[in-house]
Amino acid sequence: MNILFQAHSGLRYLVLIVGLIALVYFASGLATKRPVGKGVRILGSSFVGLLDLQFLLGLLMVVMGRFYPQLIGHIVLMVIAVGETHALLVINRKRPNPGYLLPLIAVAVALLLIVGGIMAIGRGVFSHTAFMG
Repeated sequence: MNILFQAHSGLRYLVLIVGLIALVYFASGLATKRPVGKGVRILGSSFVGLLDLQFLLGLLMVVMGRFYPQLIGHIVLMVIAVGETHALLVINRKRPNPGYLLPLIAVAVALLLIVGGIMAIGRGVFSHTAFMG
């Protein structure tokens, strides 16, 4: 169980880093009106894939008995983050002319929800992990 917790706790940094990279890329593309290329799909898929893995690890921890009442808010915010990210990225992909705006909104909202979810369990984004005090 401790390995699962460490993986879940450590993976959050990768999710946040890829999310921030995607945010900058999408905002830059939108601001410069650059044509949409494979980068949008690659970064969007990478972010949502890491988010899905993070969600799966968290779900496994709950199923294996690591649950306490503060987790309810955390779980609700994470489910919303995963759902809205998937929805907006799929809508963007199915558009005749995909753009940068929907992926930008998807990642920005997801990052806000993730930060809120981390704070819901009484932790800071960069503190109280398996790797830090």
